[in-house]
Amino acid sequence: MGTSPECMTTRRVLWLLVFFGFAVNYMIRININIAIVGMVRHPKSKGGRASDECLPAATVSAGNASGSASGSGWGVAAMRGAGLNGSLAAFNESSGTLNGSSLVLAFLGHSNDTAAVAKAVAAPDDHEEWSRFDWDERQQGLVLGAFFWLHWLTQLPGGILARRFGTKLVFGLSNALPGLMAALIPAASHWDYRALLAIRLVQGIIAGFCWPAMHFLTAQWIPPNERSKFVTAYMGSSVGAALTFPLCGLVVQTMGWPSVFYGCALLTALWLVAWWMLVFDTPAQHPRIAPEERLAIEKAIGHLVGNPRTQRTPWKSILLSGPVWINVVAQWGGIWALFTLLTQAPTYFNNVHHWDAGMAGLLSGLPHLCRISVAATVSQVGDNLLRKGVISRTTLRKIATAVCDIGMGLFILGLAWSGCDALMAVVCLTLATGCHGAVSTGPLASMVDMSPNYASIVLGICACITAMPGFISPYIVGQLTLGNQSTEQWKKVFVISGLMSIGTGLLYVVLADSEVQPWNNPEISSTDQEKELKALNKEEKNKEGECIKS
Repeated sequence: MGTSPECMTTRRVLWLLVFFGFAVNYMIRININIAIVGMVRHPKSKGGRASDECLPAATVSAGNASGSASGSGWGVAAMRGAGLNGSLAAFNESSGTLNGSSLVLAFLGHSNDTAAVAKAVAAPDDHEEWSRFDWDERQQGLVLGAFFWLHWLTQLPGGILARRFGTKLVFGLSNALPGLMAALIPAASHWDYRALLAIRLVQGIIAGFCWPAMHFLTAQWIPPNERSKFVTAYMGSSVGAALTFPLCGLVVQTMGWPSVFYGCALLTALWLVAWWMLVFDTPAQHPRIAPEERLAIEKAIGHLVGNPRTQRTPWKSILLSGPVWINVVAQWGGIWALFTLLTQAPTYFNNVHHWDAGMAGLLSGLPHLCRISVAATVSQVGDNLLRKGVISRTTLRKIATAVCDIGMGLFILGLAWSGCDALMAVVCLTLATGCHGAVSTGPLASMVDMSPNYASIVLGICACITAMPGFISPYIVGQLTLGNQSTEQWKKVFVISGLMSIGTGLLYVVLADSEVQPWNNPEISSTDQEKELKALNKEEKNKEGECIKS
C-alpha cells in the first residue's frame, strides 16, 4: 500500500472498531424505544388515549362500527390519502396500527385492490398479548428515561479513568457490560416494571464512562488535521440507531420483543472480542503497527499531548474556560433535540400516525443513515479546508455547529407543524437528524482542538451536563402527552426541542473559540502550540496525493 502514513491501515482498523463500538453503544440505549411499541398494549384499549385526528373520517367510523359490533376495537379498513402519495393503508384489527405490508402492496401497484390489502393485514397479535404490559404514558416515560437518570454521574470519571487505565479497558468494559445486561430485561419486565427501571438505570451508569474515554484515544492516535474525519467514527451511533430501529421493529413483529434484547447481548459479545484483540491505547503499545505510521503519528502530535501519568490536571483553568462552556451549551441544545427524536419517534408515529412497530422502526431508523452521510461529507470537506489553510479551525467548527444545531432546530419546527401529514413528518425528521451529523466536525472535534491533553476530561464535563436531557425530555413528553396523544400536544414537544437547538447554536456561532488553550500544556505557550499546528498544516499540503501515487 505504499509507505505514506496516510495509506497505512492501523488507524483504519481503529476507526472501524470505534465505529462499531458506538453502534453497539446506541443499540443499547435505544433498543427499548422501539421494543416498547410491542411491550405495551395499544392506547386504544385503555380508554382512547391515541389520537384519531390523523385518520380519515370513514376509517374512524368503520373502526368504531366494528368495535361496537365485536368489542375488538379497530376493524380492518382501507384508507386513502394518509400523506403517502395516496397509498392504501390497513389496520391491524387487534392493535389499531398501520400495517407495513399493506403500504408495500400499495406502492407495488395494488392501491385499488382492497382485497389484496385486506389479505396483507397481519393476523392479530393474540399470541403475544400475554407479554404486553398496561403501562400508561408516565410509566413509559420512566422506562424510556431511566437509562439517563444517573448516566451523567459517570461521564467525568470516564475521562479521568481513561487517562489512568487507558481507553481500551474503560471503553471496552463500559460498552460491553450494559449490552450483556440487556439479556436480563425480558425477565425483569415480567417481574415488575420497577425491576426493568433498575436494570436500565445500571446500564446507563456503566455506559456513562464510554464517550469521554474515547476522546483520550483520539488525542493519542489522531493528528490534528485528521480529527474531523476520525470523529465520524463516533457517528457509528447513527448506524446503530438506523439498524436498531428497523431490525428491532422486524424482530418485534416476527419473533417477539424479548428477542430484541437477546440479540443485542449477542452482538455486544462479538464486538468485545474484536475490540480486545485489535485495539491498543497508543501507537507505541501496538505490536503490529508499521514503524513509518507510528513515527508519523508521534511526529504529528508532537508536544500537544504529554504523558497523562505525570501531568497535573488544571481543573480551575478548565472550569473557568469560556470555550469549554460554550461547547457545553452547544451540545446541550443538540443533544436535547437528538434525544427527543431518538426516544420519542417510534411512539409518536405509533400513536399519532398509527404505524405498527415495523413501519415505525423503519421510518425512525432512516434519518440516522442521513446523519452518518452528513457527518462523513462535512468532515471530509472540513479536513480538506484545514489542510489547505482556506479556513481557520474556529470558523470551521462554527459553520459545522450552525448546521448541527440551527439547521436541526429549523427542521424540528417543521416537524412540529407537520400535523397529520405523514410524509412531511418523515422528511422533517430525516433532515433534522441528518443535520446533527455535523456535530463530529463541530463541538465534538472542537474539544480535542482546545486541549488534546485533557480532551477526555473536557468531554466528561460536557457529557456530565448534557446527559441530563436524556431523562428530562422523556419526562416532559410524558407530562405533555399523558391522556392526550394529539398533534397539538406533540407540537409543543417539538417546538421546545427546536427552539432549544436553534438558541444554543446561535450562542456557539457568536462566542466559540476552538484554538489550543494555554492550559493544555502550560510548559509551552499557546502561541508555540499554534505554530506547531501551522507547521503540520504545511507538511500535510506537501503529502497530499502520496497515497494515489503509491
